[in-house]
Amino acid sequence: MTTTPNYEIPTEMRDFAEKSVEQARKAFDSFIGAARKTADTLQGSAEAARTNAQTVSTRGFSYAEQNVNAAFDLAQKLVRSRDLQEAMQHQAEFVRSQFAAMQSQAREFGSLTQSAMQQSAENAKQAMQQGADAARGAMQQGADAARTTAHDAASATKDATS
Repeated sequence: MTTTPNYEIPTEMRDFAEKSVEQARKAFDSFIGAARKTADTLQGSAEAARTNAQTVSTRGFSYAEQNVNAAFDLAQKLVRSRDLQEAMQHQAEFVRSQFAAMQSQAREFGSLTQSAMQQSAENAKQAMQQGADAARGAMQQGADAARTTAHDAASATKDATS
């Protein structure tokens, strides 16, 4: 039976390997932390978009209610009109006031929508930029650690073989 020779790994090599694993773990933890932060920021952006959509929806129902109430008010005025001339006057007033109301509502909807879109775009851009910056930093940290460890390992190997 043959026995395998017992090659002992120098202490310096084990220390550098351990240091290398530790640095890799730190770089990975940094990268995961950045990814989680980016995901949280994106979730916040989604929540802001949901809130904006809810605001637009609520405003839409409010406008619909106002417009229907105005139509009922007109119907009531028409029913109470004493003659055709008074009915036509009520109809003309209704058309003028509804036209103005719809213009105002359209402007407000446009403003709300534009504001929501700009806010969502800015939040998404910021989240992606933060994520990219954090990932770039983690990658650089990992690369720096790998270079240092490789250099130290080469030095230890050289010292061990000398």
